[in-house]
Amino acid sequence: MALPINIEDLIRRKVVENARVEYKRDWNPEPILHSICAFANDIDNWGGGYIIIGVEEEDGIPKVPVPGVDKSSIDRINKEILNKCNLIEPRYLPIVEQAQFEGKDIMVLWVPGGESRPYNKCPISFPTDKAAKKGEKAYYIRKMSNTVRANQNELKELFLLAGNVPFDDRVNMKAEIADMRPSLLFEYLHAVESDLYQDSLMRSTLDIATDMHLVGGPSEMIKPLNVGLMFFNERPDNFFRYARIEVVDKPDPTGEGMTEQIFTGPLDKQLRDALSYIKNYIIKERIFKVDGQAEADRFFNYPYAAVEEVLSNAVYHKSYQIGEPITVTTTPEKMEVTSVPGPDRMITDEDLKNRKLVSK
Repeated sequence: MALPINIEDLIRRKVVENARVEYKRDWNPEPILHSICAFANDIDNWGGGYIIIGVEEEDGIPKVPVPGVDKSSIDRINKEILNKCNLIEPRYLPIVEQAQFEGKDIMVLWVPGGESRPYNKCPISFPTDKAAKKGEKAYYIRKMSNTVRANQNELKELFLLAGNVPFDDRVNMKAEIADMRPSLLFEYLHAVESDLYQDSLMRSTLDIATDMHLVGGPSEMIKPLNVGLMFFNERPDNFFRYARIEVVDKPDPTGEGMTEQIFTGPLDKQLRDALSYIKNYIIKERIFKVDGQAEADRFFNYPYAAVEEVLSNAVYHKSYQIGEPITVTTTPEKMEVTSVPGPDRMITDEDLKNRKLVSK
């Protein structure tokens, strides 16, 4: 099955965060199985991750040219992955895709967050297959870009997550597969240059959505996941109240001359449209000529890169269970972005000042 992301973008981390990608020079069962377990446990609800075999890294950056994987060993590695993953309890199998990068064969293990987490009893070492079955086993999780063995506090958190399926990943019983528009699926796959794109033109919406992990439920009543409706329905606010971005420009504290723009549609389109509007109508540039200097000094009221980062995070971290829009309010003094529920209540103002953003 093809991956729903372009291989080059994945390896160069143009789309997926650093913490969700791990590079491996060769097939090495012990660390790779631990990382499979960690991504499947998905303690931070990032959506799992990717393990790329055949790519060497240095300080987290892939080294090019890549060594690749010997074509004659790919079948053996596939069999070993199946064999080793049978040792995880409950059993978990990643999606394995053979691909090419810069003319070399590589293997990509796509490890979405598992539905039966926590995944425990992962062997700590593999001296022999027989010893692995009898030896000590443990829980593994991701911390930043590292796979680590969970401590007691992290184990408690992991068990609490077992009964809490993230809202994005829940089946929406009020929707139908037809509510996900094929045109939006095609556009997305084309935009990210996924290998799924060519096949998608000749397949049903259900088949495409299944490959992209956008559906769930029993075979007799398959329904879209919430995330599928957020990105592949023209009006997600029909399913999630106030799933929109409101941009308010208040040039005067009294409200005189105030303008408001509302952006709806798939979440990625909302974000692009709102950023484009802010860039063209809110962000202003002042130019000052300097005596004796050829170049003028240029200043902006708001740095666009910072606005882009803040608003992207507002969309990504908003709770779509709460019927409140994302609001961007600008005045001559400041820009304020509101996205509910905001930071965890356990994080105090003092913590924010000291950049200590840790909570349970």
